[in-house]
Amino acid sequence: LSSGINAEWPLRPGGFEKVVVVDGRGHLIGRLASVIAKQLLTGQRVVVVRCELLNVSGSFYRNKLKYFKFLRKRMNSNPSHGPYHFRAPSKILWRTIRGMIPHKTKRGMEALNRLKVFEGIPPPYDKTKRMVVPSALRVLRLKPGRKYASIGRLSHEVGWKYRDVVEKLEEKRKEKSAAYFAAKKKLDALRAKAEATV
Repeated sequence: LSSGINAEWPLRPGGFEKVVVVDGRGHLIGRLASVIAKQLLTGQRVVVVRCELLNVSGSFYRNKLKYFKFLRKRMNSNPSHGPYHFRAPSKILWRTIRGMIPHKTKRGMEALNRLKVFEGIPPPYDKTKRMVVPSALRVLRLKPGRKYASIGRLSHEVGWKYRDVVEKLEEKRKEKSAAYFAAKKKLDALRAKAEATV
């Protein structure tokens, strides 16, 4: 729903939706990745939006050091041969999920093709119901007082260039969404009034 109402997912074992849209906000990246990887391998199509608002446990400074350590891993003779160090939050999540899938097999490749990841909420997903994964939510899984970091901020500080662009587009989307929700509430009230008088 464009009003941003979230539902819990996975809904039931063996139950399929045509496509599941997961709102990444406030989820721990590793826990979310493991749930999504399992669902992809069972044949479920998954779309993850707002990847820039994902979290990772541990202080920001520690995670930044870990990322710089990762940046040092490269092919000595020809760095363009990999490993590739993705900076965008969506690609960081994508790579995390890829590590949990046998991506070099046909089954793994097809599972990975069922996944889509985005920063912000682009159309048409701004008008669809978005799910949350309770087993991966930071507020439910991380002990209060523990440190955590935002993937969006981490990406921005290691070379992702589009944080401001995504923020601007998200502001526009939220304004549109609020206007739609206000109109919908007015319409619902009028409908309820009309039904009461009949």
